[in-house]
Amino acid sequence: MFPRTRLHALFVVGLLFASAPAFAGDTASVTIKNFDYSPMNLAIAAGTTVTWKNLDGEIHTVVSVDGAFRSQALDQNDTFSFTFNKPGTYKYVCSIHPKMVATITVK
Repeated sequence: MFPRTRLHALFVVGLLFASAPAFAGDTASVTIKNFDYSPMNLAIAAGTTVTWKNLDGEIHTVVSVDGAFRSQALDQNDTFSFTFNKPGTYKYVCSIHPKMVATITVK
């Protein structure tokens, strides 16, 4: 059996890891709904795969401003995934509705 202080320390360490940022190989999600990306600003670790899902009844795209990635037209419930291996800031837009913009920051 662990002494009471040791159990407390293990609990605290568990909490720290439960709220830790994404690690390489992790996944993250972005929803497309009401002509918006959610979340609009996402911070992830290098190696994370992000999947976008279009929940709108309208077609949307996911296109990086710097040309790093580009989805096909996404109909309702379609998805697009991209793995971010290089740190940086990636701004993206819907090429059909250019007022839809968002950013992914890769650390």
